[in-house]
Amino acid sequence: MLKKERQAYILHKVNLHNKVLSTQLCEEIQVSEDTIRRDLQEMAEEGKLIKVHGGALSHSFSQVTFSPKEVYSQENKMSIARKAASLIKDGMFVLTSGGTTIMELAKALHPGLKATFISGSIPAVLEYMNHPNIDVIVIGDKVSKSSRITVGSEAISQIKRIKADICFLGINAIDLNHGVTDNDWEVVMIKRAIIEASQKVVCLTISEKMESIQPLHVCDLKDVDLLITELDSADPQLQQYRAAGINLL
Repeated sequence: MLKKERQAYILHKVNLHNKVLSTQLCEEIQVSEDTIRRDLQEMAEEGKLIKVHGGALSHSFSQVTFSPKEVYSQENKMSIARKAASLIKDGMFVLTSGGTTIMELAKALHPGLKATFISGSIPAVLEYMNHPNIDVIVIGDKVSKSSRITVGSEAISQIKRIKADICFLGINAIDLNHGVTDNDWEVVMIKRAIIEASQKVVCLTISEKMESIQPLHVCDLKDVDLLITELDSADPQLQQYRAAGINLL
């Protein structure tokens, strides 16, 4: 793979998953860690991504608020958000993770909605606060700089004391055989706690993340009550998930 092709591949992975690990890129592209390190450094200097220890981040996670120009596949995420918002009813207690799709969900909520939203995502909490009839509960603990969400034992302990009507998870990857996966251990632990604390689990993902796998397991498909993508639920691309008994919207 030529350098230009290699860097285009890296940039696509960063935009798609928001975070990439150098070790994973080495395996996928079949090059040395030094080559990946040089690529990431060069791309960071060109302003294409943010180089961090062990990998890189997309610019959508470089600040508390997301610029529309920095949100990958925003139109599709807005479509997903509108579907997800239709599930939220007055009086509900709603748990959410973080990420750009969750931010689109926060923006898509009906102005008259009266519900309680619980989250450790700093950007999501700020967006929820813009809604006049929504009560906001912040899960507190250490803030992960790479994901802009609170993580750690205290955050997990607080989530375990919640009985939410529904949760919405922005997910990094989903696959029929491996379920939902991610690449950040602290975020994985938060997502697991959110799933356990919720009566209904809804996963939000653009279809491009389907049939992809990250190193860390979040949950099996049987733990997901509803999967929402930008595609119509009858789309042929979702056929395998329908056949596996996954509810789609």
